[in-house]
Amino acid sequence: MEPGLAIDRLVSQLSALVGDRVTTSAPIRQRHGQDESYHAPHPPDAVVFPRTTDEVVQIVRLCAAARMPIVPFGVGTSLEGNIAAVRGGVCLDMGQMNRIVEVNREDLDCRVQPGVTRKQLNRELNGTGLFFPIDPGADATLGGMASTRGSGTMAVRYGTMRENVLGLEVVLADGRVIRTSRRARKSAAGYDLTRLFVGAEGTLGVITEVTARLHPVPEAISAAVCPFPGLEAAIETVILTIQMGIPVARIEILDEVMMEAVNRHSKLDYPRQPTLFFEFHGSEAAVAEQAQRVGEIAREHGGAGFRWAARPEDRSRLWHARDNTLYAALGLRPGARAMITDVCVPISRLAECMLATRADIDRSGLTVCIVGHVGDGNFHLLILVDPNDPEEIARATDLHDAMVMRALALQGTCTGEHGVGMGKMGFLQAELGEAVSVMRQVKRSLDPDGIMNPGKIFAD
Repeated sequence: MEPGLAIDRLVSQLSALVGDRVTTSAPIRQRHGQDESYHAPHPPDAVVFPRTTDEVVQIVRLCAAARMPIVPFGVGTSLEGNIAAVRGGVCLDMGQMNRIVEVNREDLDCRVQPGVTRKQLNRELNGTGLFFPIDPGADATLGGMASTRGSGTMAVRYGTMRENVLGLEVVLADGRVIRTSRRARKSAAGYDLTRLFVGAEGTLGVITEVTARLHPVPEAISAAVCPFPGLEAAIETVILTIQMGIPVARIEILDEVMMEAVNRHSKLDYPRQPTLFFEFHGSEAAVAEQAQRVGEIAREHGGAGFRWAARPEDRSRLWHARDNTLYAALGLRPGARAMITDVCVPISRLAECMLATRADIDRSGLTVCIVGHVGDGNFHLLILVDPNDPEEIARATDLHDAMVMRALALQGTCTGEHGVGMGKMGFLQAELGEAVSVMRQVKRSLDPDGIMNPGKIFAD
């Protein structure tokens, strides 16, 4: 059957199943083929909005019968082309599966549908004494965060989605529904399927429910911002803080270019210097002790002018500025697109990696911001490029590739939290070697027709 006829027939079948919650509208398709990355958009042939696991099962079975690609979609905040429909097919927008199924206060966990966003969950938890700490900056869905093994600003203390997803409900490529675990906090029962699907980017199945770990709201929270005379001094402060075992909740670095952008965007007046953003959680006494110890380390490395924020509204203003770094950076060069990338290295190699990358940036002549969750060795470049200038894009690509290969040489990873998607496929073999062939075997076993988000992680 011709591709056009196949999709027309499938759309007719989907319409019979979900009514007007399937569309071939060009603007909606375009929106669902583009994330926040610089990668070219690849719209799906149709977008469907399921509301239940049973609907997902029936949609998957229809697509499987037609051998039509399936691309799960959260809110589109991914950064490596993870949701681009590179082979067309059907996009499953999970936004209407946004119900919080249950909150178990005594057990510190919850069950949610995949379209629930992190801010929605924390609003629901308000007043329970619990919160969900994984904060990638964007108000991403928990299904999307699980799919990309997201983390963000508080991973240094609370871990990533790997540690905070306790179990999943998944619809496989043949329509079977599995639960990867029960709610017990530990189990030695068979393979760890939860971690297999966390980070699989929808290439093995469609996540339809997430059981997530919750954490007690700290008794006290305090935040601080501290500028440094240079990037190396800021990085050394981070390394010593972590090596001394100080349990900070967040340590974020913004270089001087990023600080200029944040000041402009958020109408702030921080010094145009490399700057660390800290947050401390715990009892009043513990927070005071953490802050004192970090302050001493910072002063030893030339840090000065700590600005403290203890009131919730002040902390919110501070972290709002940090969370909007992408839009702030774009303001430095209107009309540009941001080539965003990340790497992660062992904390002992962080200074070497970041300083060498800074030297590469200076030689490139490009406008680049550095920002990172440096408490766990993870940092990002926001490379501003003219999308219509091939020479500039080539320079940016060279800078990106050098940064990634350096991280791999230092026993790091090509992606700390963005996932592989399309953007990091070329580095996976260099990082993991023969393990990639094992991944391919798993993929072929669970998805023999290759319909689940094809063209991601590896090309075939």
